[in-house]
Amino acid sequence: MSVKTALRVIEIIETYARERRALPLSELARLLGVPVSSCLALIRTLSDLGYLYETGRRQGYYPTGRLLAMAQRIASADPVLDRVYPSLVELRDATQETVVFAKLSGEGRVVYLDVLDSPHTIRYAPVAGEFRDVHANSLGKALISVLDAPARAALLARRPLTRYNDRTLVTPEAVDADLEASRRRGWFMNLGESIPDVCAIAWPVTLSGETYAISVGGPVYRIEPQQQEYARILRAACTALEQRG
Repeated sequence: MSVKTALRVIEIIETYARERRALPLSELARLLGVPVSSCLALIRTLSDLGYLYETGRRQGYYPTGRLLAMAQRIASADPVLDRVYPSLVELRDATQETVVFAKLSGEGRVVYLDVLDSPHTIRYAPVAGEFRDVHANSLGKALISVLDAPARAALLARRPLTRYNDRTLVTPEAVDADLEASRRRGWFMNLGESIPDVCAIAWPVTLSGETYAISVGGPVYRIEPQQQEYARILRAACTALEQRG
């Protein structure tokens, strides 16, 4: 399978996740931006493998339960998430806010490995697998805080520090100053620096020699007044995870 074909398969899965309905061949091809003939070849292959089925004549195609079953089998054997998941649940239940577990990607961005949604109707709702810039993200700040100065400077120099709004830190010097203040304070914070009205606090955690980070996030009006208490709970959870080895 070529890289292009593999990418198309992922795009098909993501399209169904977004649309959440059966899609006729012509509409799926349009959403993917590919010729109908190319889309048909992919649909036939996925159908032959048991990942898609035709819901009715000319009614479209939809994923079978095999896709979910395979995803569940993979997730159940994750050596890291299996270890941290109970702590993430406890943290989410204690704060009633969205909890995110993340690490740095090879490209120097934050990648969300797992997300536990807040039970509140109004909540921060990211998705596992999303990427975020380190300079405007509480998890990113926590993750780069453990790097030595040269490594951190090299990472921040890889790409421009995008300004999302007036709160965004857009120079390495501003980021370094924020990290130093965060270390003294006892938590790393994103106060509307990337998404207006969203606030998150984070702390790094080292597991088997690898650095990860955990955040608690939600609307500014709920997180900001509770930041000190949530930070205490968050640090305790990270310490407990590290002590378990």
